[in-house]
Amino acid sequence: MINVGIIGVNGFTGFELVKILSLHRQVHIEYLASRSLAGRKLSDIFPQYLNISKKTVEAISEKRASSCDVVFLALPHTVSMDIVNRLFGKTRIIDLSADFRLKSVENYEKWYKKKHTAKKLLKDAVYGLCELNKDKIQNSNLIANPGCYATSIILPLLPIIDKADTRNIIADSKSGVSGAGRKLNEALQFCSVNENFKAYSVATHRHTPEIEETLNSMSQNSISITFSPHLLPVQRGILSTIYVNLKEDLKAEGIFSIYNNFYKNSPFVRIKETLPQLNDVKGSNFCDIGFVLDERNNRLILVSAIDNLIKGASGQAVQNMNIMFKLKESEGLVPYPYYP
Repeated sequence: MINVGIIGVNGFTGFELVKILSLHRQVHIEYLASRSLAGRKLSDIFPQYLNISKKTVEAISEKRASSCDVVFLALPHTVSMDIVNRLFGKTRIIDLSADFRLKSVENYEKWYKKKHTAKKLLKDAVYGLCELNKDKIQNSNLIANPGCYATSIILPLLPIIDKADTRNIIADSKSGVSGAGRKLNEALQFCSVNENFKAYSVATHRHTPEIEETLNSMSQNSISITFSPHLLPVQRGILSTIYVNLKEDLKAEGIFSIYNNFYKNSPFVRIKETLPQLNDVKGSNFCDIGFVLDERNNRLILVSAIDNLIKGASGQAVQNMNIMFKLKESEGLVPYPYYP
C-alpha cells in the first residue's frame, strides 16, 4: 500500500486527487494539508465528501509529509518550489504547479516574474508527460506535472513534429472556467462568463515556453508556436485546434498510421476518425485526438480534447504515480467519461 499526502487539498485539483486516490486500490491517503484551511474537516470544505470521508485537513508539516511514500503538491505557481526545497530527498514528489516544468531558469523567471529558489533541483525534475517520459518517470523522485493547455497541444504534435514546418505552428485552445482555479476573480463570475466567449493572454500565456521547450527536445528544428487561449462558458474541459503546415505530402491513411503507431502503448490517448469534443472526455483521463488534412494547403488541422482537471492535472498526476511505483498505468483512473 502506498501512503500518500496531498498538500493544497482545498483547490479543484486537490478535490480531484482525493476523489481519484480514494478509489485507488493500492493507495492509503495518509495526510491532507492546506495553507489556509488547516483544522477543518474535508467535508466542510467540500460537502460532497459528507459521510464519505472523516479526514481533517492539517497544517503543512515537513515531518508529516516526509512520512508519506509520495506527496502531491497542488499549490499555486511560485509557491511549490519552497516546499520542494524542504521535502526533496525525504519523500517522492509530484508537483502540479509550473515550478519545475521549465529547465531554463531564465525562462521561468521571465514568464512567472519570480526568482526561482530551488534552481539546483531543476536537473532532478522529470517532466511528467507520461506518454513521452515513462522510463524517466519510473526512477524519478521529483515529477513536474504538465500544464493543462500544454498537455492538449503537445500530445497531438509529438507524432508529427518532424514532418511539420516548425516555424509556423498555431494553437487555438478553449478552456472551461475551472482551469483558473477556485480563487475569487471578477472575470470568472457567472455574469462575466455565462453566454460569453473571449480570448485572453494571447501570445503571452505562460504555458508557451513549456510547450516549446518540450517539443524542442523532440525535434531537430527550433520550434516557435503561436498560442491563443480562450475562456469557454463551461465548467471543465479543453479543446485545442492546432494548425501545422507539412513539409512533405502525406495522405490521411499515412497520418492515421503515424499516430496509431506512436501511441500504441498509451492507454489514455485515443486516435479518432472523427473530431473529438468535450463530452467525449469530461471526467476521464483520456486525451482524444482527431484531424483533418487540408490537402489544398498541405496543412494538417489537429483537434484534441481533454478534461483540464483530470488529464490536464490530477489524473495525469496519478498516472505519474502509477508509473513511479511500477503499477498498471491505468490503476485507479476510471476510464468512463461523464455523459451527459
